[in-house]
Amino acid sequence: MSSVMNQTVSIRQARFGIGDVVRHRFLDFRGVVFDVDAEFSNSEDWYEAIPEDIRPARDQPFYHLFAENEDSSYIAYVSQGNLLDDHDGGPVDHPEIRQYFAAWSGEKYALPAHRRN
Repeated sequence: MSSVMNQTVSIRQARFGIGDVVRHRFLDFRGVVFDVDAEFSNSEDWYEAIPEDIRPARDQPFYHLFAENEDSSYIAYVSQGNLLDDHDGGPVDHPEIRQYFAAWSGEKYALPAHRRN
């Protein structure tokens, strides 16, 4: 048996999909997922700027969010371990959502037909 056959393959499964509404586990913001990376895929500077004691593991899905808090809307990049479902919070108020998604279903956002693959 080859050594490749003996290696365990780590499969990273995204818990959230495009259009899902999520909230941060510790920080006061929520958002809608518009892209997913299977593992950390941002800059090294971005990663190193996170305090080491709360820095998330790289080998988990990371999500791009149209995010909002009480004061503003912005783009966030968050590890899977720091996100929770947010089915009760209603739609997210972010100006880019209408450019990317077709409709709010009451639980999640739907992509327009031309963006589905």
